[in-house]
Amino acid sequence: MNEKKRVVVGLSGGVDSSVAAYLLKEQGYDVIGMFMKNWHDESVTISNECPWIEDSTDAMLVAQKLNIPFQAIDLSKEYRERIVDYMFAEYEAGRTPNPDILCNREIKFDIFLKAAQKLKADFVATGHYCQKDSLEINGTTVHRLLAGADPNKDQSYFLCQLKQEQLSKALFPIGHLQKSEVRKIAKEQDLVTADKKDSQGLCFIGKVRLPEFLQQQLKPKKGDIYLIPENLLAYSKKFHVPAGMSYLDFDQEILDNICLSLDYEPNQGKKIGEHNGAHYFTVGQRKGLQVGGTGKPLFVIATDTKSNTLYTGLGEDHPGLNRNGLFVPAKDVHWIREDLKLLPGETANYQARIRYRQPLSNATLLMKESGLYVLFDEPQRGIASGQFVAWYRGEECIGSGVIF
Repeated sequence: MNEKKRVVVGLSGGVDSSVAAYLLKEQGYDVIGMFMKNWHDESVTISNECPWIEDSTDAMLVAQKLNIPFQAIDLSKEYRERIVDYMFAEYEAGRTPNPDILCNREIKFDIFLKAAQKLKADFVATGHYCQKDSLEINGTTVHRLLAGADPNKDQSYFLCQLKQEQLSKALFPIGHLQKSEVRKIAKEQDLVTADKKDSQGLCFIGKVRLPEFLQQQLKPKKGDIYLIPENLLAYSKKFHVPAGMSYLDFDQEILDNICLSLDYEPNQGKKIGEHNGAHYFTVGQRKGLQVGGTGKPLFVIATDTKSNTLYTGLGEDHPGLNRNGLFVPAKDVHWIREDLKLLPGETANYQARIRYRQPLSNATLLMKESGLYVLFDEPQRGIASGQFVAWYRGEECIGSGVIF
């Protein structure tokens, strides 16, 4: 039994965290529910709705039903400084940040964790669909971040920036369950959140959607859309490692040609339309271009926020849309498993993904003094600067990094 172990559960007002709290109480933990109020800036609103009030009320009702203490904590100042300001700066620079990964690293498992420890908590728990276990390696306890049991809901990617210290204090009570099982438990316990839809908005902001959120801070600005023909990018098509060679044999220029995004000039292509702001778009995006008559689907292959220009390519096979590798600067390489950290000149074979729910793809990791090259066996669509790449061994997330 864990009678003396205290856990603060991040009750979001959703079904997943509600069931997480219920399960922990059933397991004998001393459970406290805490709602994180992360946003109430009236200068950035989408409608007259106040989703955080609704979510906070639902979280409180769940705590009452489970007969556990409940409190709300206002983290909006920290959320603005660590997440929102960074997010706007990244989009303004033409990069594609992931606020959910940042929220877990900077808020839930840092600021929130410290608040929980002031309540003498041994752990914090969330409703993430992921799992954790521990190994003893040379007398040291090493915590492993594992995929959730439900393949359609695995959220380990969103936790790919956690450190060992953060993992040591984390519990994921529903990670071994399917979403349908979580709903079933919530209904059996008559929890108010049992049939509540999953939030599709920003991390802990509720119903606020990212495009609308951006438009309130980054103002519309007319710019040109150019179409880049395939023949200008022939070298970036599927890359094969010659027989008898490995990536270690390649010089810096070849690696950079494979892994770094391409720079375009307007006279390389043909102007085909206009847009309302390059900072609203990301590499790989198809919707919102509003350019017709192209035959094949049109995709964004590059953005230039300085000149406010979008570069596009026709079709899913356009070489500007698909790349065989990416680069993570040394300062942005993060190892969950520090014992597996690569040193300059070392390589390892892993599987990797660059977005949530994307199937894992085989990749070679090559560490240089300047940073980490991730070289995929198969081309990856829509690699964008600012995204996170996470690498895995089987079900375990080993590390991650911010794409240059």
